[in-house]
Amino acid sequence: MSRGDSERRVAIVVDSAATVPDGFLSDPLTFSVPMLIHVGDRTYRDGVDLDASDFYEMQRQYVGRTSTSAPTPGDFLAAFGEAGEVADSILCITVSKSFSSSLDSAEAASRQFRAHRPGFDLRVIDSLTAVGAQGLIAWQSLKTAETGAGLDDVYNAASDIRQRVRLLAYVDTLYYLWKGGRVPGLAHLATSLLQLKPIFELEMSNITQVARPRTAAHAASKVVTLMKDRVCEGPLHAMVMHIQAPEQADSLSSLIATEFECFELFVAEFTPVMGAHIGPGMVGVAFWS
Repeated sequence: MSRGDSERRVAIVVDSAATVPDGFLSDPLTFSVPMLIHVGDRTYRDGVDLDASDFYEMQRQYVGRTSTSAPTPGDFLAAFGEAGEVADSILCITVSKSFSSSLDSAEAASRQFRAHRPGFDLRVIDSLTAVGAQGLIAWQSLKTAETGAGLDDVYNAASDIRQRVRLLAYVDTLYYLWKGGRVPGLAHLATSLLQLKPIFELEMSNITQVARPRTAAHAASKVVTLMKDRVCEGPLHAMVMHIQAPEQADSLSSLIATEFECFELFVAEFTPVMGAHIGPGMVGVAFWS
């Protein structure tokens, strides 16, 4: 192994749908495979060809529809090859299959990789979630790997957290979801006229609307109330996420820190590939306990 702790054996690979804590990707045994963003006739690699601020400015100005697509099997294969040079096993954690074909690409790549590296232990797991919730699964997998645990234990940690992690988020506008064909125009119009901030919950690949407060402040307070109904005993692991709404994210983070015993509490900005569907102004929290 040319880099990384010789006692650590497991590399963690994610697709860029995962919103990960600061420091995750600076670890020598972590790798992110960029998803693709399509704006008009141009295609960008998420986090590689443009950063978040550049993308959201482009999104505001572009009148057409932006779309996204999963990494190709070749993209995953390249990441597996790099990871295989520094680790003796790999865990790949993808965004939910319900939202993307990323899992299919990763599984196809894993078959190709193992054909060239017989006996190499590489496993792909569907996170059953996305963004910060997927990021928390990856983070806990990394923390487990840092103890020197083998792939069985790291995989089991990821599987355990994906059963427990939840995500609550509110959006400033349904315009971009309507523009992308994900909500009907009537819902967008009603939400805009009534100045509602719909709160959505993501759990085990299922998205449901759970509340419709009228202001961002009320939405943040409602998110914390909903969290209290869902948090089990024990310290809270949480990540507050936002799309160009750092002040609202900081306010929500402060509320959470006041109301819960937090073992770790991160604040991060959505990756552009997920923001492409939602647009600026979203704030949310992924958490497990």
